[in-house]
Amino acid sequence: MIAWRLLAAGCLATVALWAADVTGKWTAEVPGRGGNPMTVTMNLKADGSKLTGTVSGRGGETEITDGKVDGNDISFSVIRDMGGNKVTNSYKGKLDGDTIHFSSKMDGGPMANMPAREFDAKRSS
Repeated sequence: MIAWRLLAAGCLATVALWAADVTGKWTAEVPGRGGNPMTVTMNLKADGSKLTGTVSGRGGETEITDGKVDGNDISFSVIRDMGGNKVTNSYKGKLDGDTIHFSSKMDGGPMANMPAREFDAKRSS
C-alpha cells in the first residue's frame, strides 16, 4: 500500500515538472471583427496542471475558467455576458519558448458560426 502511494506521489511530481512554464504576462494581436486586430493581454498562473488568470481586451478584464496545463499544451475558457447572452470563448494553445500558438473558438453570440481564430501570444517582460 505504501509503495502505491509513493509511486502515485512520484507520478504527480513528474507531471508537475513537465508542465509548461506559462506563468506571466502574454500579449497578442488577435483578429477581430472586420479583420481589425485587437490587442489582448493574458495574465496566467500555472500551478502544476491547474491554470488560472485573466484575459483583457476591449471587453475589459475577465477571469479564465477550466484552465489546464498538460506538458506544453494549455487550455482555458473565458465567459462573458454580451447583451444578456452568455458567450464562451475557448482557447487552446501550445507553448513554444516565449510564444504560445493559440486557437480560439466562440460558442454563442454573433461570432458562434465563425471559424476558429489562430494567433500567437508573446511573453511580455
